[in-house]
Amino acid sequence: MNPPGDPMPLLRELKARLMGMDSVDLLIAPPFTALHQAVFMFKDMPIMTGAQNLYWEDKGAFTGEISASMILDTGATHVIIGHSERRQFFSETDETVSLRVKAALASGLQPIVCVGETESERESGETNDVVQWQLSGALEGLTEEAITGLILAYEPVWAIGTGKVAQPQDAQDVHEFLRTQLKSKFSSVFADSIRILYGGSVKPDNAHGLFKQPDIDGALVGGASLSAESFAGIASAAIQLS
Repeated sequence: MNPPGDPMPLLRELKARLMGMDSVDLLIAPPFTALHQAVFMFKDMPIMTGAQNLYWEDKGAFTGEISASMILDTGATHVIIGHSERRQFFSETDETVSLRVKAALASGLQPIVCVGETESERESGETNDVVQWQLSGALEGLTEEAITGLILAYEPVWAIGTGKVAQPQDAQDVHEFLRTQLKSKFSSVFADSIRILYGGSVKPDNAHGLFKQPDIDGALVGGASLSAESFAGIASAAIQLS
């Protein structure tokens, strides 16, 4: 959630700082109230825009919900699904994540599907089991062809907004495990083509070490995205390795 006020100053500064960073793919996912403004702001740059959530029904009496068609009307192309905060505070389940993923795919939106374990789950050695369940639940009943363009994001819950960050090798281990799961469910070629992002207190000073890992394909940036300077610093770290 962005702080209250006009989002345009942040969008303008982001535009200025990201100018010329065309060698990496960049995506901005603001709150719904700023989504159309972001699409307009970056229309002349190769920067994608996405929503932070969507509802799985396209029509009906669902007051307050945002459908895939509403998101598409803004010009956005992506949507984040299953973020840990949605699971923690809004009772998101693997089943509802799956419904949202299918709704996004059916509409032509590209889903960014989040998985990740809590601190207690990590301490009890359940990390792989948790992310496997979440991944399987999100992709239940979907074919390789149906999820072309899917993006995954591993976001350990204990590292989100806490200042803690997974060590690069620890994050790599989970990313490698997720890719292995994709290979077992689909094809190796497909699994190797899927982007798996890391999300969890990513900052300019730790981004380079994370991006050096072979199975970490980018970052899902949270708090650092509220500073154009920090976000641009993370993008610069990706460019250095591109």
